[in-house]
Amino acid sequence: MNDETELPKDLHWLVRPSTIKLLWRGGFVLLAILVLADFAIHPHAAFGIDGSFGFYSWYGLLTCLAMIVFSKFLAIFLKRKDTYYDD
Repeated sequence: MNDETELPKDLHWLVRPSTIKLLWRGGFVLLAILVLADFAIHPHAAFGIDGSFGFYSWYGLLTCLAMIVFSKFLAIFLKRKDTYYDD
């Protein structure tokens, strides 16, 4: 059974399951192309490590993970109870 048959017709195109699946696939293809471009492009490294293969890919991934971990840690101190705005 197709997922599209059960959804309302006025559903925005960005929240349709078929569009989400297409965007994920397109994103993975784009990431693969960018990582494979490291074979064709010679990096001009300012530091030693930024000339390694796929540096910007793994650096971006590690930075994103660090931001997520830091935000979870920060939420421990900034979080309010669910009833904070109730009378």
